[in-house]
Amino acid sequence: MMLTPPISPGKILIIRLTSIGDVILTTPVIKALKAGFPDAHIDFLVMDRYAEAISGNPYLDKVVLFDKEKYRGINGICRFGRNLNAEGYNLVVDLHAKIRSILISRCLHAKIIRYKKRSLWKSLGVHLRLMRYQVDDTIVRNYFKPLGQLGIQYTSEALDFHVTPDDMKKAAPYLNMIVFAPGAAQHTKQWPMEYFVELAGHFREKIVFIGGDDDGEAFDAINPEGKGNCINLAGKLSLKESGALIAGSKFVLTNDSAPFHMARAFNKRVFVFFGPTDPEMFEYDQNTNLLYTGEPCSPCSLHGDLRCPKGHFNCMKHMRPGWVYDQIKDAL
Repeated sequence: MMLTPPISPGKILIIRLTSIGDVILTTPVIKALKAGFPDAHIDFLVMDRYAEAISGNPYLDKVVLFDKEKYRGINGICRFGRNLNAEGYNLVVDLHAKIRSILISRCLHAKIIRYKKRSLWKSLGVHLRLMRYQVDDTIVRNYFKPLGQLGIQYTSEALDFHVTPDDMKKAAPYLNMIVFAPGAAQHTKQWPMEYFVELAGHFREKIVFIGGDDDGEAFDAINPEGKGNCINLAGKLSLKESGALIAGSKFVLTNDSAPFHMARAFNKRVFVFFGPTDPEMFEYDQNTNLLYTGEPCSPCSLHGDLRCPKGHFNCMKHMRPGWVYDQIKDAL
């Protein structure tokens, strides 16, 4: 539902600097802003290393890149903001709400609406292990809340991720295969790599592994001779090429990470592991299957951690490959 909006703000800047998954989660907001203000010019500010997560979005006029190496420290961030002010933005939608985005937005002579992050006392309580982590609402719904003052209300969690014909051409030899994405930004969000490799042995179909260099190296350490039905492309594809592979996949198995949201953007069948993070952060359709055992200490964090706070990592280790295979087969 969308209320009648005020006069078009003219030129809008949306800010979400990091990370890949969170950038993809802003795409329902972008689409809603364009629907509410069809004549507006809409730009998106993102850190340069995450540009592929948003490039090609048809509702954007331009993707503006921030180079944190070039604009270091508070002085560098403010210098970037002052330079950006020449673009003449009328409205800034800050969906990051951290020091960089706050400083940049304050340098722009524009109306600012900002996503409200989780209360500091709650975050501190979770960090000190005084309370379990529990979301207040989904991430996308929270992104929409500040837009209410513009007359724009939450529509849906339908995500967008765009690939090019060249990306699809690169993925063509691997289409209609199963895609495993074993990576994640934090260690505790990663189902063990040895489990992924063991699970692959349960399938007769070809399994394509995607991810970063670290994921590729971890796979090679477990399966150095490349035996079995696995194809290791981790570290060998761009983000867009990985997206093309997901778009043409039979189904995707992933952690709570960017490939999960890419799969949802393409309406692909996806099986996703949740351990330390809260599944209630997202809304799901019939193509999404949660792999989650609901351990007594889970969820324990927003983004995961370097190590399990309890030291046992039961939330992931208790999901054995045989059990996961049964979940997948039952769903398919």
